[in-house]
Amino acid sequence: MKLYIIMPEKLKPFYNTEMKKFSTEYRNGKIGNAWVHLERAHIIGQRYPFVHSYVHWKMMQFGFRIKNRREILGQIPRLIFGGIKSFVGTVPIGNPGGADVPALKPFKIPNDLQEIFKKAEVEVKQ
Repeated sequence: MKLYIIMPEKLKPFYNTEMKKFSTEYRNGKIGNAWVHLERAHIIGQRYPFVHSYVHWKMMQFGFRIKNRREILGQIPRLIFGGIKSFVGTVPIGNPGGADVPALKPFKIPNDLQEIFKKAEVEVKQ
């Protein structure tokens, strides 16, 4: 079993870009676009406990912003267990992280994100 702790340096810029895009869209009131960038940041960072948990924290805050009780409540177990599952390498690869999808269901990684993993030299098995 491989333990994951810190996001590889080559992957960080891609994660940071998605989080910056999220923040910009969120501040500009483009809520739908903001959410898409949070989901993308989740897929990129879900194997690394600290960034994984941070994305779920932002998703829960997002739920408060849009007054979506399901999202708020759905993020609580993800916050508690997501980082642990990342640490031990048992995350459902490709899962976008929102409460509207099953927490343990893997998803196909979009092609452009697959390219990001290749550029960052991070192997992701689907």
